This record gives sequence, structure tokens and C-alpha cells, in this order.
Amino acid sequence: MSNFIMNILTFFQEMGYVGIALGLMIEIIPSELVLGFGGYLIGTGVINFWGALLAGVIGGTFAQLFLYWAGYFGGRPFLLKYGKYIFIKETQIDAAEQWFEKYGVGVVFTARFIPIVRHAISIPAGIAKMSFVKFTGYTIAAMIPWTVLFLLLGNMLGENWTQIKHIAQPIIVPIIIVAVIGGIIYTIWKRKQEPPIVIVTKRK
Repeated sequence: MSNFIMNILTFFQEMGYVGIALGLMIEIIPSELVLGFGGYLIGTGVINFWGALLAGVIGGTFAQLFLYWAGYFGGRPFLLKYGKYIFIKETQIDAAEQWFEKYGVGVVFTARFIPIVRHAISIPAGIAKMSFVKFTGYTIAAMIPWTVLFLLLGNMLGENWTQIKHIAQPIIVPIIIVAVIGGIIYTIWKRKQEPPIVIVTKRK
């Protein structure tokens, strides 16, 4: 792991729980590494699990709220112009929009576990003016298992926590499959609940 990342993580460590929240909020380095390092710190007794979980959920949720608000108030042109400064590429925005259009608001939850669209899915949700309460609820619901998973893995790996992305791969793949299938099932069910469109024509 590069000295740059280690220096940032050391800086976050000095801030304790605030450091974990901040690390997830600004997304300088992948959330898996921030949470894996948090799990390692839990094992060494520097922080406790519940505090780290709360910090992780808060930080991860605020990171997505920022993108939601950017999409809500700035729209696609704003993100295309300034997205590069927050590590959001046009390809990610395109993919996230396609997923949102195809699977609807439920994808805000399932996409959290899927690479590429994971960080950008909040953008089309904001552009579509998705309910703030519903968006926040889906985001928190997804952040909890994601945070728990990597905190536990980081704790179990101990000093080998830097290998967390490699170790987590066999676990993440089944989660991605389940998330995609779940999203499809939810979309089909949701569409069946919608009342049929009735076209009324005037008699001549």
C-alpha cells in the first residue's frame, strides 16, 4: 500500500471516530480500506465496534447525500463539469443513470454493493428529484451491512488488513449477484403494483 494512503489513514486514526466518518465522507481512498483499517483499530483497542459502525454509516451516508444534492440542484451538467474533482467520471454517471432508469428507486439500495455505479447512483436519484426521506432511508439501510462487513473483516485480518479488498472479493461477488437479482424482483413487483394506465377518448 502506498505511503500516501497510509499517511492519510494515520491522520484519520488520530481523529478517532471522526476520522472514519471523514474518510468515508470525502472518498479520498476506497471505503473498503477506510473501514478495513477501522476494523484493525477495533482489534487493537483504539476504538470500539459500535462507535466505528455509527461513524461509518454517518460518513458514508453524508458522502451520498452530497452527490444527491449535487444532482438535485446542479443536475447532470454540473456533475459533468465538476465531477472530476470528487473522482466521479462521466462513465459512472452514464452507468448509474441507466441502472436508475431500468430498476427505479430501489436501485439506490442494491447499487451500493455493485462496482462502478456504487458511488454514482445518488446522482440520478437527485436529478430525478427522488424523495429525500426515501433516498436517505435506502442509503442508510445499505450502509449498515457494508460497514459491518468491512469492519469485521478488518478486525479478523488484524495486521493483514491491507489485503482486505482481495480477501473480500469472494464474499462481495455473491452479494452483487443477490443485489442484482433482488433489484430485478423488486422492480417487477413494483411495476405490478402500479395501476394500469387508462386512456379515455371522447365520443364524437
